[in-house]
Amino acid sequence: MVNLGGEFLLIMLYNEEERIRRDSTKWTLVQGVLAPLQFVVFLVSLGFVLNYLLYGTYESAASVSVVMKTFILCLIMVTGSIWEKAVFDKYLFAKPFYWEDVVSIFVVFLHLLYLFVYFFDFLSVESQLYVALLAYFAYVVNAVQFLFKFKQARDQNPKEFIF
Repeated sequence: MVNLGGEFLLIMLYNEEERIRRDSTKWTLVQGVLAPLQFVVFLVSLGFVLNYLLYGTYESAASVSVVMKTFILCLIMVTGSIWEKAVFDKYLFAKPFYWEDVVSIFVVFLHLLYLFVYFFDFLSVESQLYVALLAYFAYVVNAVQFLFKFKQARDQNPKEFIF
């Protein structure tokens, strides 16, 4: 929504052609499955990471869980780019999702930074996991962006959504 001197203009996420492409591509379902899966992996991993940072236990589980979270993030980025191409004819930075994609690139960078410091054994384990926490914070910001877009799409076409 854009405020125009007290009046609000609703900005549509999808035109009719894009909506049809969104609803007909298999990549919409793929994103719908991977996004909640990534969130569950994030929560489990966050638990292991915080447990290690607070109590010094489950070091291997914490480290491996961040690697798994990074793998799923990369998978969802690739499939999300394919989805964006199918719907908007651009692999990244389609106008309706421009800022989500910008933040997503930063999220991927931070996760890959974690992999770098982990696999090349830079920094202490504790410092590595602080890098992971920074990546996770950015992921949460990005997830909120996408949830807002999902709500915006649902509000624009409530009959299309069952939840």
